[in-house]
Amino acid sequence: MAAHRTEPAEPRRWSAQVAKRAPALDLEPGLFTWSDPQRIATSLLHSAHISTRRKRSVYASAMAMLCLYINRAGHQLSPSQRQVLEAAKESLRRQAEGHPPRR
Repeated sequence: MAAHRTEPAEPRRWSAQVAKRAPALDLEPGLFTWSDPQRIATSLLHSAHISTRRKRSVYASAMAMLCLYINRAGHQLSPSQRQVLEAAKESLRRQAEGHPPRR
């Protein structure tokens, strides 16, 4: 009898995979479901700032992760949450304005 190999279950939704396997950022759980754009932007900037794996500036890494999520969500993203995430982009831009690009 052959041994049955069990592997950990993969998340069923792509959004869980994006959050889990973010190439350069360790994101807070549920980040993209929050309703406060400023909190989302602040968390993304913080995650990018402390990351040792990012290959871009702090701002570029944070914005890239937010855009990736929005673009991958497509029509599955509710209009209200899309509006929150688009507002998070603006908040991210405002928060990053006063900071020079750092690597």
